[in-house]
Amino acid sequence: MKSEQTDGNKEMIAFGFMNIIGSFTSCYLTTGPFSKTAVNFNAGCRTAMSNVVMGFCMMLTLLFLAPLFRYTPLVALSAIIMSAMLGLINYDEMIHLFKVDKFDFVICMAAFLGVSFISMDVGLMLSVGLALLRALLYVARPAACKLGKIPNSSLYRDIEQYPGSIPIQGVLVLQLGSPIYFANSTYIRERVLRYIKEEQGVSDSKTDIIEHLLLDLSGVSSIDMTGIETFLELRRILDSKGIKLSIVNPRIEVLEKLTLAKFTDAIGKESFYLSIEDAVQNCRFSLHSSKTTMEESYNDQNVV
Repeated sequence: MKSEQTDGNKEMIAFGFMNIIGSFTSCYLTTGPFSKTAVNFNAGCRTAMSNVVMGFCMMLTLLFLAPLFRYTPLVALSAIIMSAMLGLINYDEMIHLFKVDKFDFVICMAAFLGVSFISMDVGLMLSVGLALLRALLYVARPAACKLGKIPNSSLYRDIEQYPGSIPIQGVLVLQLGSPIYFANSTYIRERVLRYIKEEQGVSDSKTDIIEHLLLDLSGVSSIDMTGIETFLELRRILDSKGIKLSIVNPRIEVLEKLTLAKFTDAIGKESFYLSIEDAVQNCRFSLHSSKTTMEESYNDQNVV
């Protein structure tokens, strides 16, 4: 509400420390519900000393004033808490989340409704669980895109984002943008094979034949042994189809693991390239089908 910086770790340490100390005196477990925060803020509290004052007042109330509030309806107490809590709801931010990202809006509402109607623990578990589910979905289904050449340049970009980009005939360029490990290796393999199947189409035309597959690994930050085995299996499948696999611009961490796993020896060091342009230039001279047509098309792309 006041744009102050908070440290959630310190807050959790404080809660745990208070609960440990309170356990020696048969004290109730200490938490920080949303409703209490709303009441404190609307009451004008500024520092953590307000909790000490509140605790002291609560002790006096329980000892001396409890009989006077014995018959106070729970509805009245709930109305006091709800009126304070409703003042902290940022409706504009919720609407903004709904417009920008529906899943973020679902996480927000799960936390709000869970804390408001059940308990703080349930609300936090719901929101954190949904956030972890979203992260797992992103990791298990990483982004992959087909790249095409921007006319009159040496740049290669996503053909869906840049409709003017032109695919290279006989060469399929794919970009992977996430770590490759056991959770997503199967999806990546199937995704690459699906791209090849879509590129070749259902016709028997020789112009649809893919002879080279270039994998741009500049966005892959890490890879595990399962990911390397996936690349080896993918290479065997591609060899049976007459397609040569090449790697473009792997990061140093990825390249070290590929070298230690003998993957570089398996596909040959000549199959690693610094840039997509270098790889495409090399593939142009090794194409067997429609070589003349491809060269003419490639030259037309570079004509100003």
